[in-house]
Amino acid sequence: MTKLVYVAMSADLVHPGHLNIIREAQKLGQVTIGLLTDEAIASYKRLPYMTFEQRREVVEQLKGVERVVPQETLDYVPNLRALKPDFVVHGDDWREGVQRDVRAAVVDALAEWGGELIEIPYTKGISSTQLHEAMKDIGTTPDMRRNKLRRLLRVKPLVRLMEAHNGLTGLIVESISANGKNGPREFDGMWGSSLTESTAKGKPDIEAVDVTSRTQTLHDILEVTTKPIVYDADTGGKLEHFQFTVRTLERLGVSAAVIEDKVGLKKNSLFGNEVPQQQDSIENFCGKIRAGKAAQITDDFMIIARIESLILEQGLDDAIARAQAYIEAGADGILIHSKSKTPDEIFEFCDRYQAFDRRVPLVVVPSTYNQVTEAELIDHGVNVVIYANQLLRAAYPAMVSTAKSILTNGRSAEADSQLLSIKEILDLIPGTR
Repeated sequence: MTKLVYVAMSADLVHPGHLNIIREAQKLGQVTIGLLTDEAIASYKRLPYMTFEQRREVVEQLKGVERVVPQETLDYVPNLRALKPDFVVHGDDWREGVQRDVRAAVVDALAEWGGELIEIPYTKGISSTQLHEAMKDIGTTPDMRRNKLRRLLRVKPLVRLMEAHNGLTGLIVESISANGKNGPREFDGMWGSSLTESTAKGKPDIEAVDVTSRTQTLHDILEVTTKPIVYDADTGGKLEHFQFTVRTLERLGVSAAVIEDKVGLKKNSLFGNEVPQQQDSIENFCGKIRAGKAAQITDDFMIIARIESLILEQGLDDAIARAQAYIEAGADGILIHSKSKTPDEIFEFCDRYQAFDRRVPLVVVPSTYNQVTEAELIDHGVNVVIYANQLLRAAYPAMVSTAKSILTNGRSAEADSQLLSIKEILDLIPGTR
């Protein structure tokens, strides 16, 4: 009787190491590939370049593959118990790191029916990480970038965005990572903040920086990154102007625009009622949403409606009514904003929002209630968290401190401990060497 062999893989970039594993597995019996879904991959590393269906089409054509089944978690055990393979074949490079516990669970599951784990020596000179870095160097296309936000929303419990206001901050968001208990953690995309871009240009946050200038900043970021971008469109301006903005952003490969339901000269929301701010009528703002949706060409682009009711002390009922109306008008997401020091009113909105018959992704910006954790946001049904201004806020005091040190000491030596070395600067930007 032919033996059943199970091989799990992501197969985003198929390389000789994958082919070697399949060849060795085929010697043992009929090969079933457990192809990790986008959700499974996104649970421990970056979303794959190709969708699950694209990857499945590639793997089904590989010599030696009998069939392909989805593996919906990093954990093999559900598939293994369903299929009860005689062998699981894997490279020997998973004994340490994020997959060590996964390996242990595979061994325990196979023992239930006498299956065996076969580990193949790691193929020298091949690194998926290096291949992905090479792909980043090649870059992406507007179409590939634009649809990433919708893909992320389908597979991740929370999409994490960080502000970027120039090419350098874009590179930071693109490449920075930190180790978590489930593997590396990184930002999923960028927030094109009007506040931080205006401030970086030394201008007030009153829509003083026009769309043409902001588009140039987007070009600077797009040229050196691959992650999706959500654009802070403030009020969107006049309805007819917003339609042009939508088409420009869509053409560039931006994933979404956020528009806030205020009219008149834009003032930063964190001022609340300390300065004159007027909320748009529900009817007028719904008209702007519909106009924006009518202007877009692709199904990938998203228009997210930002509700200012809590900022302007109009109450939770008003915020809920607006959310329902904006969704009905075609909004692809709802951003509920607050300047409260605690997340209580945001949580109350979120809990009432979950009772809607129809919901779209829910977005929050915890700038003032920053003690809230991502786990708490997930528990309350939040889909996207935006860290809206932290990189700029970190940069300014560091620059002031350095400038003062030079003035105080009459030289720059005392500031060196706070600075990147020249070598680090040269290594920071791809292509400098």
